[in-house]
Amino acid sequence: MADAFKLGFGPFAAPARGIFIVFCDEKLNFGPATTKALGPAGDLVARAAKAERFTGKSGSALELIVPAGLDVARLVVIGAGKTAELAQKDLLKLGGAAMGKLPVKASEGTVFAELPGGAMSPEQAADLAQGVRLRAYAFDRYKTKRKEDEKPPEKRSVTIAVGDVAATRKAYALREAITGGVLMARDLVNEPPNVLYPEEFARRARALKKVGVAVEVLNVAAMKKLGMNALLGVGQGSGHDARVVVMRWNGGKRGEAPVAFIGKGVCFDTGGISIKPAAGMEDMKGDMGGAACVTGLMQALAARKAKVNAVGVIGLVENMPDGKAQRPGDIVKSMSGQTIEIINTDAEGRLVLADCIWYAARRFKPKFMIDLATLTGAIIVALGQEYAGMFTNDDKLADQLTKAGAETGEKVWRMPLAPEYDKMIDSKFADMKNTGGSRWAGAITAAQFIKRFVDDKTPWAHLDVAGTAFDSRQTDINKSWGSGWGVRLLDRLVADYYEK
Repeated sequence: MADAFKLGFGPFAAPARGIFIVFCDEKLNFGPATTKALGPAGDLVARAAKAERFTGKSGSALELIVPAGLDVARLVVIGAGKTAELAQKDLLKLGGAAMGKLPVKASEGTVFAELPGGAMSPEQAADLAQGVRLRAYAFDRYKTKRKEDEKPPEKRSVTIAVGDVAATRKAYALREAITGGVLMARDLVNEPPNVLYPEEFARRARALKKVGVAVEVLNVAAMKKLGMNALLGVGQGSGHDARVVVMRWNGGKRGEAPVAFIGKGVCFDTGGISIKPAAGMEDMKGDMGGAACVTGLMQALAARKAKVNAVGVIGLVENMPDGKAQRPGDIVKSMSGQTIEIINTDAEGRLVLADCIWYAARRFKPKFMIDLATLTGAIIVALGQEYAGMFTNDDKLADQLTKAGAETGEKVWRMPLAPEYDKMIDSKFADMKNTGGSRWAGAITAAQFIKRFVDDKTPWAHLDVAGTAFDSRQTDINKSWGSGWGVRLLDRLVADYYEK
């Protein structure tokens, strides 16, 4: 249970109980503090490693139950491979792997943040600890019954043993702020749609006021006044009214242009009148993964007091098929004044983004805009769950996002934009239609649609996160259905390139 988890730091000392987790390199070498703590048990490790053909390869593990010479219930040795080559994302994975070796029923664990060369630096140990915390997350608040062997203890704690406790705690505080944003995004994506509908999502976003984020919520009347008819058309078939939430973090210079993030927040997507097949429709509670990421990012930036002005705008709707629902063939006038012919009501996310992007650009005149959306199944066909699709009008922003993705492990792959694709969404009856009308290049034509609401002077990127935001690939640091993908990527982008 995530709420019952406690992470702490302490000095190197052999633990008196629980699970003891240590690291070795590819030659089975340990650090000095680890060697001392293991004592005679070190010989057991060598014998067991030979018997199990354990070589210390990165990510491999060797487990000894009730090891002689130690007071712990279990000793786990995790291979770190070539320790001189470890990057931040590798340390996160090691932390996640360590947490993964804490059995469900175990209440305590101690992890030695040490490599053969000695204690990890405070920054490295903090990265390791962040990996532990991300892996520890579980969304189980609605489970009321469990088998006895599946019941976790009421409280679980992991102590990270380090060389410099005070410095590591200071380094971890920054990572804890970022992790809080990731976990918030995961919670939002994992919630069932009868709990998290547009009004409730907006209420939760208001909670960011506690960390210093200014939050403004636009209701239907306000959106009608602004002319947000593309967004409102998506939500008009639902019993839950649409909302737009505007979040602002002012950590930079007064009056300096902000960076802007826009998120698609379709809290449930039936497809509307163009209704989806029943099989797998329950996954459409995650169709607000882009909005969840933007909300988690704003939480992270504020919690770590980022030296930047940032804006988050999320469009929150439900796409439902009642008698008032939008129909194929309808034509709506967007906030930009451009008209849109609705070909397929299941191509709704781009309609939400159209008005939110136009609003963000006109009101805030940002340095750049990045939108995130679980937009197309086509991007999953193209890239699977390893990369998010990136479409952009700016080479510099593309390079920055690519580098931030490589460093965090939340990777993006640039996809094309071109006039030839743009022609596929021209309409006979309006300025454009909301789909290309065929199976071909679906992710690209969706991006071309969004691009029509971005002026050429503003750097912009569209991230299609349909393959990464929910039902996501399980990793060492994520075992959750909702991954919180994008929070760490965009926080790194801001930290590396836009904070003074």
